Amino acid sequence: MPFLSLTMMSNIAFRLTLVFLLFSAVLSTPPEDPIKCATSENTTCTITNSYGAFPDRSICKAAQVLYPTTEQELVSVVASATRNKTKMKVATRFSHSIPKLVCPEGENGLLISTKYLNKILKVDVETRTMTVESGVTLQQLINEAAKVGLALPYAPYWWGLTIGGLMGTGAHGSTLRGKGSAVHDYVVGIRIVRPAGSEDGYAKVEILNEQHQDLSAAKVSLGVLGVISQITLKLEPLFKRSITYVEKDDSDLGDQAAAFGDAHEFGDILWYPSQRKVLYRVDDRVPTNTSGNGLYDIISFRPTPSNTSAFIRTREDIQESTKDANGKCIDATTTTDTFITEAYGLTNNGIIFTGYPVIGFQNRLQSSGSCLDSPQDALNTTCAWDPRVKGLFFYQTAFSIKLSFVKSFIEDVQKLVELEPKGLCVLGLYNGMLMRYVTASSAYLGHQEDALDIDITYYRSKDPMAPRLYEDILEEIEQVGIFKYGGLPHWGKNRNLAFKGVIKKYKDAKKFLKVKEKYDSHGLFSNTWTDQVLGLKDGVTILKDGCALEGLCICSQDSHCNPSKGYYCRPGKVYKKARVCTHLK
Repeated sequence: MPFLSLTMMSNIAFRLTLVFLLFSAVLSTPPEDPIKCATSENTTCTITNSYGAFPDRSICKAAQVLYPTTEQELVSVVASATRNKTKMKVATRFSHSIPKLVCPEGENGLLISTKYLNKILKVDVETRTMTVESGVTLQQLINEAAKVGLALPYAPYWWGLTIGGLMGTGAHGSTLRGKGSAVHDYVVGIRIVRPAGSEDGYAKVEILNEQHQDLSAAKVSLGVLGVISQITLKLEPLFKRSITYVEKDDSDLGDQAAAFGDAHEFGDILWYPSQRKVLYRVDDRVPTNTSGNGLYDIISFRPTPSNTSAFIRTREDIQESTKDANGKCIDATTTTDTFITEAYGLTNNGIIFTGYPVIGFQNRLQSSGSCLDSPQDALNTTCAWDPRVKGLFFYQTAFSIKLSFVKSFIEDVQKLVELEPKGLCVLGLYNGMLMRYVTASSAYLGHQEDALDIDITYYRSKDPMAPRLYEDILEEIEQVGIFKYGGLPHWGKNRNLAFKGVIKKYKDAKKFLKVKEKYDSHGLFSNTWTDQVLGLKDGVTILKDGCALEGLCICSQDSHCNPSKGYYCRPGKVYKKARVCTHLK
């Protein structure tokens, strides 16, 4: 028997690791609280996000964190801080936002956690409404609604988000139907605790409904209006869906992308540009008497053994440091093929996948995140990005571009692939380029028109001065989407450069700022970052050596890249106005 080459052995090991990941035990260790304090009184604290790093790699400090359990306690907390003119920020249970929305201003600031504001307060089956506290997770909401035959029609695919947190950043699913895919557009009532004057006891509860114009500001608030205590959502009767993934080449993707959203209610697209492969999710409602009890336990969100995470990360680190593009492309194909074979985590009965279509109730198909469940003491399995283990560390670039620009955007990406066929292999390791449909929103800081949301996840080095393999290709795509086609960045994702001049893209920005001034005239719930993205301060981008490598800036000189490693600031290959860090051989 001939010896296998090192490459072949490595690929066999990689495939076996993926299989181990797919069928690993469901027990997992839940994520740590993103807030850590030096004392038992919850003082001298720090906060980061669930990935362990903000875009600029800083960790934010706070003097104290408080955990109110009722709205009354929340009012008392806000009143005390307002009386003392203390800066406040709201923190959630899992803290999945990438930008620095949760940082209080300076070491004397206060964190208010909604961790224990986690109760379902009222379910009205007749009016199909549910009132919850803001710390309730998407998982809780979906499960409790299903128990009484109700469903949230559209939602993010990851259920480890709180309702208050996902509202504050405009999180969404995929549809062009009805009110659209954003959860906040199904909100019919909000109670928000905000600062007030001494005549109101220094804190006031604003009660907003659909007749109140301030609801359009509170739906997507970035956390700058106060603390949302309660949210009432309009739901629908529980229904069934039918899902089939259809694999095609990407030759006509530009023509198909916009039309596909009109054809299928929950449709989305996974695109692997370097493989020239597309997975269309044909996803529609079916009658509730249709046979099927399908479950979607998304592979990427399953508990991952820590040694599996370490193996995958080490392998990718080596490929990056040695510029092993071939190895990365082979692994990307292996990963994609494995995920396609396993239907991305779909099963027909909750146990095995026997074929398409997968039919099941909405609550079993719309969202998942099993790596958050089943606590145990040892760190055997975690979410793959848990910073406590050597696991995934990545960027997420997410922006929505209006449907009329989608074909041109796709063609620009395809031109880049023609010039650098291996340049986007990295996307095959991170579930491709996810495309979801969004509609125009009534929220002042919501989507401005019907659009396609482009979500790209890709490798990030632990060393901020280490350029990535094909650094320039993804940088150019980022700038093409956000600047050439005027894309709106997702408020809870992205690197700093995506937010450059962002507030000018919102026609009702002045209305939002007017409500912000009314609710918090002293800016107690604001920080430097929110002031920057809202256009109240300059400095959303940071100029320093290597800043373009981290997306803290768009390079304008070579030092913003890393000339010592052969990376220089140059124009884009297709979008000549782009400025990217290019490796010069």
